[in-house]
Amino acid sequence: MQTLKTIKSLLLTLTIALTTASCASVNGPSPEYDPFESYNRAMFSFNDAVDRTVIKPVAAAYRDYVPSPIRTGVSNFFSNLGDILVVLNDLLQGKFSQARDDTIRVVYNTFFGLFGLIDVATYMGLPKNHEDFGQTLAVWGVSDGPYLVLPLLGPSTIRDTAGLLVDAQADPVYNIRDTQARYATVGLKAVDTRADLLGASKVLDQAAFDRYAFLRDAYLQRRKHLIYDGNPPQDKNNRPTPSSDSAEDLLLEEDLEKALQ
Repeated sequence: MQTLKTIKSLLLTLTIALTTASCASVNGPSPEYDPFESYNRAMFSFNDAVDRTVIKPVAAAYRDYVPSPIRTGVSNFFSNLGDILVVLNDLLQGKFSQARDDTIRVVYNTFFGLFGLIDVATYMGLPKNHEDFGQTLAVWGVSDGPYLVLPLLGPSTIRDTAGLLVDAQADPVYNIRDTQARYATVGLKAVDTRADLLGASKVLDQAAFDRYAFLRDAYLQRRKHLIYDGNPPQDKNNRPTPSSDSAEDLLLEEDLEKALQ
């Protein structure tokens, strides 16, 4: 698991560096759910700079020069691997019927969909579900904690960050033994995910005066929507809740959903 150790070390180093650099205050008081707003905005700016100069151009080239059927196959392949984590979290949340359906989905896509390159399960009436260990912690009663922007990884919360580390331990991609193959697979997955989110970048740039706040609220809305399976309760802590979303909000949430797969 040398890759995970390297990632964790990088995240820690960047977090410490940007924490010391984020002393500038923001205008007005921070929302209760975003007490680290100064740090988060600094990290958001850092991530945005890396994305605009490196990640986005690579993703755009991948979209423009790799044929659509191949890109679809790559996305389906990683989605199928992600469904293994979905099944595990289904079971941990006590969603046994959904775990059965998601297991059948993995089997069908693996054996009849050429190792997941073709999503045959959706056409057979088995839609993709989205479960991760952050959601499992929520079901177990763990509060989400403050909003947190992670280096390179983007929007999260304290609880979702813990869930992300647990999911990474079980993710087949991060458990590839060959180091070069693991790095190549992780890189391809990142580029493929970013290519799927190119449309969200346009929505974010056009719809939001404050891109940071727009993305933060959209992320928190989407997470609550997933945790409560589309029927969240009334929020008592004034956190953003999914209600009467604009067309731009819905488009961005759909793209955020892809990133959570």
